[in-house]
Amino acid sequence: MELSDIKTFAAVARTGGITRAAEDLNTVQSNVTQRIKALEAEIGTPLFERHSRGMTLTGAGKRLLPYAQRMAALSREAVLAARDDGEPKGPLAIGSMETTAAVRLPPLLADFHRRFPAVRLTLRTATTADLVAAVLDGSLDGAFVAGPIDHADLTATRAFREELVLVSARRWATLAELRAGTPESGPTALVFRTGCTYRQRLEQVMTEFGWPSGARFELGTLDGMIGCVAADMGVTLLPRAVAARSEMNGSVSIHTLSPTYARVETLFIQRRTGHQYSALQGFVACLKTDDDVIAA
Repeated sequence: MELSDIKTFAAVARTGGITRAAEDLNTVQSNVTQRIKALEAEIGTPLFERHSRGMTLTGAGKRLLPYAQRMAALSREAVLAARDDGEPKGPLAIGSMETTAAVRLPPLLADFHRRFPAVRLTLRTATTADLVAAVLDGSLDGAFVAGPIDHADLTATRAFREELVLVSARRWATLAELRAGTPESGPTALVFRTGCTYRQRLEQVMTEFGWPSGARFELGTLDGMIGCVAADMGVTLLPRAVAARSEMNGSVSIHTLSPTYARVETLFIQRRTGHQYSALQGFVACLKTDDDVIAA
């Protein structure tokens, strides 16, 4: 069983398709297809079900996936450990929620680059659920996610404390006006895809306000989200630090929520076991936090 085939299989399983896996692996689609077919031929059973919207794992694929993830992660970790002489350098793959990447990370990344210019850092944005999975399978070295996180294989460092606010179009100056001026079912909830912690929190807020049946509209980017809110398409839930930038431009209104819904911590997670190589240690050292590591 070729390790390259295993890595390709894990990438297709993670991305849900040949095209996205090829982009993720920086290769051509035909190479991905060939490796998947070779692996299926060696094992003797299909690993994916092909359909118009992508590829999903068969029963055999689901059973193989955790082994493939561990093999791919161990291979990458072994190479990095062998190259690690105590000087931070080489590749470092970090993940983040898009809201955190937009507001909180630029100063941190700039500081890290100044201190450790030999590290080749890549940043991937995704939902908290996807980021946790990527850290666990080793495709990311660490990630910024919304807490709390409870997993025996992860440790977490408190990175930022956020206040979540309800964001609406500018014409709704207060929550009372918003509630009075929308249908009984409530406004449309503008959300990121399933797996986003802020989406879950917004759905709790909508239920609390008596809008459990409000429509949901998924968006893929933060700019698209804020643009649709400003156009009065619906409401969303964002960290105040993110929403404040648009409020200053006069395009949205910010509505304060009770601490039950407003308080959230952003954690930096990494695997509990494995070689803690220098590039990752240097990144964690750059986090401006007064808190100790949390056993997640």
